Amino acid sequence: MTQLSGRPTSTLGDGFAVLGVAIRREPWIFTVATIGSALFGALTVADAWVLGWSTEHAVIPAFRDGEIRPSILWAVVGLFVGVAILRAVGIVARRLGAGLMQYRLQARDRRAVTRQYLRLPMEWHQQHPTGELLSNANADVEAAWSPIAPLPMAVGTVVMMLISIGQMFAADVVLALIGLLVFPLVIGTTVLYQNASSPLMTRAQSLRGRLSAIAHESFEGAQVVKTLGREGDETDRFAAVAHELRDVNVRAGRIRAAFDPVIAAVPSLGVLVVLAVGVWRVESGHTAPGDVVTISYLLTIVAMPIRSIGWLLGEFPRSVVGFRRVSRVLAATGEMQYGGAHLDARGPATLQVDRLTYAYDAGTPVLADIDFALAPGRSVALVGATASGKSTLTNLITRLVDPDEGAIRVDGVDLRELSAGELARSVAVVPQTAFLFDDTVRGNVTLGADIPDADVWAALRTAQADGFVAALPHGLDARLGERGTSLSGGQRQRIALARALVRQPRLLVLDDATSAVDPEVEARILGALRDGAEAATLVVVAYRKATIALADEVLHLADGRIADRGPHTDLLARSAAYADLVNAYETLEEDA
Repeated sequence: MTQLSGRPTSTLGDGFAVLGVAIRREPWIFTVATIGSALFGALTVADAWVLGWSTEHAVIPAFRDGEIRPSILWAVVGLFVGVAILRAVGIVARRLGAGLMQYRLQARDRRAVTRQYLRLPMEWHQQHPTGELLSNANADVEAAWSPIAPLPMAVGTVVMMLISIGQMFAADVVLALIGLLVFPLVIGTTVLYQNASSPLMTRAQSLRGRLSAIAHESFEGAQVVKTLGREGDETDRFAAVAHELRDVNVRAGRIRAAFDPVIAAVPSLGVLVVLAVGVWRVESGHTAPGDVVTISYLLTIVAMPIRSIGWLLGEFPRSVVGFRRVSRVLAATGEMQYGGAHLDARGPATLQVDRLTYAYDAGTPVLADIDFALAPGRSVALVGATASGKSTLTNLITRLVDPDEGAIRVDGVDLRELSAGELARSVAVVPQTAFLFDDTVRGNVTLGADIPDADVWAALRTAQADGFVAALPHGLDARLGERGTSLSGGQRQRIALARALVRQPRLLVLDDATSAVDPEVEARILGALRDGAEAATLVVVAYRKATIALADEVLHLADGRIADRGPHTDLLARSAAYADLVNAYETLEEDA
């Protein structure tokens, strides 16, 4: 999306810049719509000529002679009907083109914003509320292209205005100059409106993003809100922003309510002045009655272009704000860079983490100097207290973020050198929170991939989920509801695990992915993962001693560093901190 200039500019100039972007993107549709509008405008002006001709050749002679010739009557009817039909063709072309152009631009930017969201790393998403992102993709995109609806009409009616002005001067120069005095008034009114409304439009778009963020957060945390009785507080929090948005929109509406009548009234006042002066000029013999009628009618015709241009310019403040907000998203940096390397698609993968350092905030590393290697088919358990960096390390291994220093290699290839999508074909991650879609069991496991049901059932068996899935009313076709609300926490985790396993990953990363599963079931899952015929190299974030003991090696993380490493039994024997940590879970269960 083309960026507007970073230097301070007028809303009028930036609004025309946005229109320039739209025209460059959809030149053919704009051309068709503009031709239709120009045809409509030209034929609307032709009505004035037909009216003037009819006045001179039919109306005045009829009053003077008391009769009208049939040939003249049929000529008048034919002219009016022909102009009306051609004008209708112009209206259809104008409106169809304007709508098609506007909706194509909106769809294009919505797709572009969504693609950008998917390209940007997780650390960027962590800095932007979900509600704001939804507002960027919807309300801001709509606002950016809101002037497109009146654009073809405004451009086409310029033709109408130029022809009208030419006819006005041809009829009577003095009356034409008097009528054209309305233009400075319209331009001045428009500038005043934009200066008054632009700050309000900017504030309103920002508040829409905040409102979406609060609503999304409240709905996501519905269980917390209800169980703690915070419905009233959440309602008040939402209402405060909603009321502020209402007040800003009301202030903007008041300004618009004053602007529109002025734009509509100025041409009408011009007509009254022209009629008053025209009567005097007819009486003094300086002009003909038909010329006064023609100029008055042409001035009423000019009023429509003035209003349409006013509507167009009136949308500029909202459009510029929306365009800028969408452009900021599309210009965001941090997009993942990819190389062209590929991985061997056979057998378990090797994993090498080489002197890894990462910080969310500069100067405060979450992980520092992490260094370890994992042979094909082997397993490692990441153990540490809360905030020791375990989940961050899994994010780095699966390249949700890139390290500040060091490298992560799979099969000896730096993750940053892999081609786009290559890592996902060999590595799968099951996060702490199992996210399920409002879809069937099959849809949640395959995510739309063409995977046979036999492979789906095999993955469910390894994840110890085949039993409860088979008991569901429709088996693989059972719908799970939004976020899998029809399942327990442990069942959701097992469906998420099956989703990873069905892709037969060569490296599997489990970030405390079985925390809601019974210890006995968890042991069976990890045993199946370790001893299966298609065993993968395994990285497990774990807390339970029985789970940790299944790993070939344990990395004890403390304060973002590897405090100790080795087999579980060795660490228990030599590290009191490690023993206290892994024994705490079982101790609490026994006390309970």
